[in-house]
Formats: sequence, C-alpha cells, structure tokens
Amino acid sequence: MAQVTLIGNLRQFTGGETVLSVDAKNVRQLFAKLGALHPALAPHLEQGLAVAIDGQIYQDALFQEIGPDADVHILPQIAGG
Repeated sequence: MAQVTLIGNLRQFTGGETVLSVDAKNVRQLFAKLGALHPALAPHLEQGLAVAIDGQIYQDALFQEIGPDADVHILPQIAGG
C-alpha cells in the first residue's frame, strides 16, 4: 500500500490524520478511496491539488500511476509564473 501524506490544512477533514496507507493504482483511484474514507475531504480533492509521487510533483495527475510502495504527498496546487 502507498503511504499518503496530506500537506497543509487537509488534515482538518480527516480528523487530524496526516498519514494514511491506501491501496490505489492511480491518483484518481486514490482520491476516490480517500473520499470514501473521509467524506469531508472529497470536495477538496476535486479542487485541483498537486500530487508528489516518490518525489516527483505532478499538477494534473489523475491518471498518474502509483506503485504499491509509493510515497505520495497531496499538497495545494503550485502556481506558476
């Protein structure tokens, strides 16, 4: 299972949990499973978040694959200039 870390204020929607273990093949599936586990988090996952998988940051990552032992961080989307 991937280890998922929520960055920023997202933990307020998970009862304070910031690190979760989730079995998902891609980011879209990960967001669906996180939303099912923590319904208050679901609308925030749809608002455009950046996702870092094993240190690589993705802005539009819904179909990005997640390995079984991946380290995933979900963070506010990064603005470009």
